[in-house]
Order: sequence, then C-alpha cells, then structure tokens
Amino acid sequence: MSEPTRKIIHCDCDCFYAAVEMRDDPALRGRPLAVGGRAETRGVIATCNYEARAFGVHSAMATARALQLCPQLILLPPDFERYREASRTILAIYRDYTPLVEPLSLDEAYLDVSGADRCRGSASLMAQEIRARIREEVGITASAGIAPNKFIAKVASDWNKPDGQFVVRPQDVDAFVAALPVKKIFGVGKVTAAKLNRLGVHTCGDLRAWSMADLTREFGSFGASLHHLCRGIDERPVQPDRVRKSLSVETTYTPDLADLEACRSALRALLADFHRRFERARERPPVHKAFVKVRFADFTRTTAECVSSAPDESVWLALLDEAHARKPLAVRLLGVGVRFAEEASNTAAVQISLFDSPPLPALSDHHL
Repeated sequence: MSEPTRKIIHCDCDCFYAAVEMRDDPALRGRPLAVGGRAETRGVIATCNYEARAFGVHSAMATARALQLCPQLILLPPDFERYREASRTILAIYRDYTPLVEPLSLDEAYLDVSGADRCRGSASLMAQEIRARIREEVGITASAGIAPNKFIAKVASDWNKPDGQFVVRPQDVDAFVAALPVKKIFGVGKVTAAKLNRLGVHTCGDLRAWSMADLTREFGSFGASLHHLCRGIDERPVQPDRVRKSLSVETTYTPDLADLEACRSALRALLADFHRRFERARERPPVHKAFVKVRFADFTRTTAECVSSAPDESVWLALLDEAHARKPLAVRLLGVGVRFAEEASNTAAVQISLFDSPPLPALSDHHL
C-alpha cells in the first residue's frame, strides 16, 4: 500500500524587513527602499523592496554598489525587535493550522498540513487563508508554494511573488520539475550550476539522463541528491523541533585566492554575510566554537576551530592564518561559522552586530 501524498506549504513573506518598514511608515511605499548596513562601514543589503529590485539591487549586495545602481535608494538600519515581533505573530498563525511548522528564518517556514482538517483539508485553501491573516494581522504580504514535498514547495513559493501562491499537484510534479533550471535545485550554487551548464545540463530534465554513478563520480556524495531532486523526489520531513548544531557561510572564488592577504580580505567580506544569517537564525543555542574552513586549489580541505563563546573578527582571522599555514597553495573556497553548545540553555546567545561591524571589503482539494 502506497504512502499517502504529503501536503507541504512553504510560506515566505515578501521583502520582509522592507515590508515591515513600509507598513510602519506609509510614506516609504512606492519608493526604492533597502534595509542594510551603511556604505562607509562596507555594509550589505539585507533586503529591499520591489521598487529597488527594478534597479538591480538585491540582498547580500554591498551597500555601496546598491547606491551606485540606485542613487535615490532609501537606506534604513535594521530594527530586529520589530521584525521579531512580526515574526512571532506570523509563526502563531502558522501553528493555528498545524504543529508541524519548521521555521527557516524570521519570515519563512515549511508547514506540513497533510493531516490538518482546516479548510476541508485543502492545502491551497489553507495557504490562501494564512496569507490573508498575515495581511490582516501583521500588515504585510506573503507568498506560498504548495506541493507534495519541501523542495518543490519552496520553488513554487517564488513562482507568483509578490503576494501570490502556486500549487504543484502530485500528477504535475514530473513535468514541473523537468522544466526547472538546474540552479533551482536545492543545494546547487553558482559554481555547481556553471559546471552542470558546461557539461550540457541546463534543466532538471537534462540531468535525468545522468546515472547515479556518473553524478557521484562528478559531484561526490551530492550526486545522489542531484539524482533524486531532478526527479522531484524529496523525502525530508518537516522538522518543527530541529536543533541547530552550527551556522556558517562559504564562498567559492574564481579565480582562486592567491595568498593569505587575499584570503584575509575575502574573509572579512564573508563575515558580513555570516552576521546577516546569524541574526536571522531563530532560537539558537549559545555559541561554543568558531571555525574557518579552507579548500585549496587541489581540492583538499582543512578546518581550524577554537572554543569561543563570543567570537569576533580577530578570532576568525587567527583561525584563517592557522588553516592557511597548513598548505602553500592558492585557495578556492572559504567558509566561516560557529558551532553551538550541544544543549541549549536559557542563556542569551551572543548578539553579533550585523551591519556595523568593523570595515568589511485550480487544485483539487482531495489532492492538496
């Protein structure tokens, strides 16, 4: 007997930080707006509204570059307490429909509504109702994707943004996924997407011609994920009580970073992205260790770490020096992050400053 089809909703608020700012100051509406760090502190954009995106501004972009693209850009510093307050209301709305809510950040989450009886069990109707409540109770808009698994639901939530939703019925999964660009696959970044394109693989349909063995040979253990996801197979459960063990960011560089000084400069820039993600992480345990990961030009890798409850830039730079000294080669990838204490306590986790850090360079209801 086959397993019943899951009903997964991925909800994602539209330009969340900027939306809260526009809600609280209606004069900002219709004008290009971004929330982020100051250009003089080498800050980055956390999010921006759609008027700013029309100029090419996007999240994780250097603020200085954003102001070049859009000189009239209104730049606001973040107010995380207001964002968290909105987030608490949004999560409470989600949990009215199912206890199986897996938050990904302050403004997005997966919901498994497979067994929910609200809206006659229709996931699409639940998503509509949830979005209407967010609009009414929080004053911002959200988009949603509805599908049989997490991968497809997340892709679908981006399909009709802003303030829309998209449903992928179980019978439509195969055709929907086959047409997706490979860059839409969970875990495929710019470097992997570029490699796949060079190999003549542009869509998930193209990727299906590759055997598991061939993908494993080219991409290591990630090959198995590629083999499954390009077919729309994703068995990951929605995990409401997931314990975060670490948080990190990494970047692959083209060309490689030639020496330690280039690595130190790149690491400082990478920290800006880390700080942004650190602030977005909910209910994180106390920090226990800091680490730096290095992959050299010959694809070997090393990690340097140390115990630190409140790491700062100097800690990560020292770890970089230690890791880089292990091989006299150029560097193709850098990662920076923290490991959390295994048992969460009530002690407040260290709050790393994010933006003002030291200078950094029509569905059938019976289906879904």
